[in-house]
Amino acid sequence: MALIRNRERRAIPSQAVKTLALSVPVSLVALCVATPSSPLAAETTDHAPETLPPGFVHLQTLDPTILTEVRYAGAHNFIGRPVPGYEAPEVVLTREAAEALAEVQADVRPMGYTLKVYDGYRPQRAVDEFVRWAADPDDDAMRAEFYPDVPKDRLFPERYIAERSGHSRGSTVDLTLVELPATPTAPWMPGDPLRPCTAPHGERWPDNSIDMGTGFDCFSEKSHHGSDAISEQARANREILLSAMERHGFEPYPEEWWHYTLADEPFPDTYFNFPIPASPE
Repeated sequence: MALIRNRERRAIPSQAVKTLALSVPVSLVALCVATPSSPLAAETTDHAPETLPPGFVHLQTLDPTILTEVRYAGAHNFIGRPVPGYEAPEVVLTREAAEALAEVQADVRPMGYTLKVYDGYRPQRAVDEFVRWAADPDDDAMRAEFYPDVPKDRLFPERYIAERSGHSRGSTVDLTLVELPATPTAPWMPGDPLRPCTAPHGERWPDNSIDMGTGFDCFSEKSHHGSDAISEQARANREILLSAMERHGFEPYPEEWWHYTLADEPFPDTYFNFPIPASPE
């Protein structure tokens, strides 16, 4: 995957992002990364439904200090309902990705931050649900928050939606930084007012993330690395996360500040479809 490899450049200019975006797969706002000539999703069958296949771990069994907020296990996401395959609000990753993320956490905690992960491994069945959702023009209940400026009928033409996601390979993660000591995020309930993800930090949904310029899963150019439409503080905050992730082998997706993939991922050609089970007690 041709992503940003220049470790010397810390700020990513807008023009560079536009150029790089042409050389990488387009995603579903950190949801679906299209890969030409991809093999069919691999339905794993050599493990019990309540366990993980070899090579995968629950993130918090490896590092319980990392916060998680699995949006797709609930209704506070861009489709407005729990997503198939998320049988538990858990983050699952390949062991290699989880161990590298634990190293990132060790870097940022002395700086006064903790990682918070929104998503890791994503079953192919979840990606399929996103594709079905995108094809229904009447299913737009969450537009005011997650895609306030993009007509839904433009999601496929503008390639926000794709039929494959790098998350399904198990080494891609969506995450942010939270200042320590962490204040819990207020619970979101269906029917709560929707606030544009592009609004200023104090006007968006009160996620406990530091200001990254937009909310998570925001269908907007403001979400791109190098965007000049966000505040100087938000750009600096993105840089903290970018630097820490790159130091430990992750590569950013230029169009989504929250989306990173382990460069040396163990399953680069396999798209899994096992459901996400609860972690063992």
